[in-house]
Amino acid sequence: MSKKDEKNTKKVTKEKVSKKDKNTKKIKKEKVKKESFFKGVEKEMGKVRWPLKKEMIKYSIATLSFIIFFGIFFTLGDLIIAGFKMLVG
Repeated sequence: MSKKDEKNTKKVTKEKVSKKDKNTKKIKKEKVKKESFFKGVEKEMGKVRWPLKKEMIKYSIATLSFIIFFGIFFTLGDLIIAGFKMLVG
């Protein structure tokens, strides 16, 4: 082997090693990012104030009341418009 061939071989092996190192560093960084993300999520979930049973019942009743009210409102509005269409058309 000539000196040129030896240098080329060394360069190729160095390049391969450095590429592998970069890939493993990326994988490690991604794992660290994922782990820190989930730790952050867990920390934030600990800060959440969940509603009490009484509050939940109150909010559920309010929601259902609005749904029923607007359901009736739009149904009546639709029937009135349909009635006018029948009279005119």
